[in-house]
Amino acid sequence: MTAKKRFIAGAVCPKCKAMDRIVMYRENDKDFRECVACGFGDEMRFQHQNRELETRVNITEAQKSMETQVVKLITPSDKKH
Repeated sequence: MTAKKRFIAGAVCPKCKAMDRIVMYRENDKDFRECVACGFGDEMRFQHQNRELETRVNITEAQKSMETQVVKLITPSDKKH
C-alpha cells in the first residue's frame, strides 16, 4: 500500500533549495520527507521538548524584578514649548 503524501507549505529543500516541493509521508510508524523536484529524501525525527509552563508560582523574585519597568507619567503642565 502506498503511503499518502502531503505537501508541506513553505518548506525548502535542503539539497536543491526549491520551495514548496517537499512532501511528507509515513511508513512503518516513521515520518519521511521527500523533494519532488530533485528526489532528496530522509527520515524526519522530531525531538519533543517538554518544558514547564511559566506561572506565577514557579517564577523567582529575581526574574520578576528583571521584568519590572518603571514608567514616568508626564502631565501636560510639565511640557515646555
